[in-house]
Amino acid sequence: MELHYKLFRVRELADNDESFIAALAEAFLEEVPEDAERLKNAVAAKDYQEAYQAAHKMKPTIDLFELGVLDKLIEVQDWGKFTQTDVDVTEQLATVLSAVENASAEMKTDFKL
Repeated sequence: MELHYKLFRVRELADNDESFIAALAEAFLEEVPEDAERLKNAVAAKDYQEAYQAAHKMKPTIDLFELGVLDKLIEVQDWGKFTQTDVDVTEQLATVLSAVENASAEMKTDFKL
């Protein structure tokens, strides 16, 4: 439990309401993997605007669940925001995608979702 994500800030936000914490975890699982896939496809297609939007949307949730990759996600976001054609964000993207995948798998088990 909580190897790839942390619930400290989630518990604080939810005032330790376990049903609300579970609802936030469920929302994470519904939104973040889909956004991560959108981000992956946008980077592959060099769709800077789409990459920026997807990364920007993911930031608050990645931060709330403390996946430990917010800095890498911001690098990918900035790549899109500033159309950094001379920058390769493949490594940062792989780190973010791996963190989302690991956290999602762990949450599914932890919350029986």
